[in-house]
Amino acid sequence: MLNGLQLFKKEKQKNKAKKKSDNYTSIPIKIQEKEETKEDGNYIANNHESNNIDDRFWSKCPECGEYIFNKDLEENLFVCPKCNKHMRMNVRDRIEMLTDKGTFIEINKETELVDPLKFPNYSEKIKSYKEKTNESESVVTGVGRINGIRYVLCVMNPAFMMGSMGSVTGDKISYAFEYGAEHNIPVVVCSASGGARMQEGMMSLMQMAKTSRAVTKLAEKGQPYISILTDPTTGGVTASFAMLGDIIISEPKTLIGFAGKRVVKQTIGRELPEDFQTAEFMMDHGFLDMIVERKDLKDTIYKILYMHKRK
Repeated sequence: MLNGLQLFKKEKQKNKAKKKSDNYTSIPIKIQEKEETKEDGNYIANNHESNNIDDRFWSKCPECGEYIFNKDLEENLFVCPKCNKHMRMNVRDRIEMLTDKGTFIEINKETELVDPLKFPNYSEKIKSYKEKTNESESVVTGVGRINGIRYVLCVMNPAFMMGSMGSVTGDKISYAFEYGAEHNIPVVVCSASGGARMQEGMMSLMQMAKTSRAVTKLAEKGQPYISILTDPTTGGVTASFAMLGDIIISEPKTLIGFAGKRVVKQTIGRELPEDFQTAEFMMDHGFLDMIVERKDLKDTIYKILYMHKRK
């Protein structure tokens, strides 16, 4: 049986526990949730998938599916750090990568539309691509230096009508080779194209012969032509100047071909290898001189030009 002191202590503890419980349950607390905005850090974390879709913060590798922070991708020269997939690169970024800072001078920047067939909506499409890319055509040509060596650089732009080759594109590339021949300096071309431009019909196909003749003019002066194949290099570009380089280099896993794989399969009636029309397949079959990763491209080009430098 409890004495008076023990009963007092027990009652005191019971009242203390009751007060503590009342402090937490008697008054409901309402927390006002802050609406997330696109500027909040929580928005990025909680809406990861939606951010991937609109490319605000992340890019998805088309090869392995890895999500890469856009800033990290840019610093890695648009190469996936997980699977080494060489993604398409902005034409101006590639020019900056392959030339000494501040040395690139663009030539033939202003161009006029050639529309021999009066193809429906062609002029409107060209205008929209000019506004979208802030470029005048599917290739940028100019003169720059690479570790001090002066050379002509042409970079095709897959963001402009998939780098298709029309009359203006052929003119700019041909003039670049003629400029190299006239000034006795080497030429480097980075190809990326879906082929000839159908809106110009036969005129676009004639660019194959015109650019090939221009390559010959440079060769007659004894100056080297380095052809860099980037993803994708197909159609009439592959069938002309892209495969006429004194040294032909490709980035890893680049799609290289003339007709599409399905068309080739139907034409010859045979199954094709899994890696058909890849840079690695072309290398194994003697169509390339070397496959070079993007991070090593500038140094490789410099070494080749230095070896062929004329005193």
